Amino acid sequence: MSDTPVLRLESVRKTFGGSVVLRDVGLAVPPHTVTVLIGASGSGKSTLLRCVNLLEEIDDGAIFLDGEEITDPHVDPDSVRRRIGVVFQAYNLFPHMTVLDNITLAPRRVHKVPRAEAEDRARELLARLGLAEKAGEYPDRLSGGQQQRVAIVRALAGQPRLLLLDEITAALDPELVGEVLGVVRDLKSQGMTMVIATHEMAFAREVADQVCFLDRGVVLERGTPGEVFGSPTAVRTQQFLRRIVEAGRL
Repeated sequence: MSDTPVLRLESVRKTFGGSVVLRDVGLAVPPHTVTVLIGASGSGKSTLLRCVNLLEEIDDGAIFLDGEEITDPHVDPDSVRRRIGVVFQAYNLFPHMTVLDNITLAPRRVHKVPRAEAEDRARELLARLGLAEKAGEYPDRLSGGQQQRVAIVRALAGQPRLLLLDEITAALDPELVGEVLGVVRDLKSQGMTMVIATHEMAFAREVADQVCFLDRGVVLERGTPGEVFGSPTAVRTQQFLRRIVEAGRL
């Protein structure tokens, strides 16, 4: 395995209106591993992912992708985003386009992939995620779980170096959560490097190589799932996980 992390954050700080949202965050994500961000709503998980994808500008520190500082002002953000796939809570599919057109739009327009090649890869990914027969459908004819799987396919179509997943089950009915999490398990088995923000604690424990607990913009605790979930050292982590256990979510 390469010694260079796919993603590295050094002392990243982000403020909104005078409030510190991320405070001196450091993080390293090795190739072919899954890092899961946990913490209460408002702890900074989503903001961290948005900073990695350069959707938010950091106030201090640096972010590196494969050793290249992507927060350098001279770096073209679009060239960075071509190497990072992102899936948010909302599916953000274009309602007037078929599933196939939604998936192939960026590869054709951004990566300049020929239509036939882009469509072949899209159909291959759809088949892998159990959606082969949905290529010609429009998003409003799909279930929430199917739309979220299409959003994941769209993110994978650009063959990203890194995949960011932000609470991708939050908008789903409980019975649809399992099918989306199953896709993430498959991606892990295929070696995809991922950073995932989630409230699904049992899933985090199962899929993570590294768990980071965020509290008020600080990575308060990090370690293997066994360490963070089994024997957390920070009092705030212990309190958070105790509430999760009492709610029957772990």
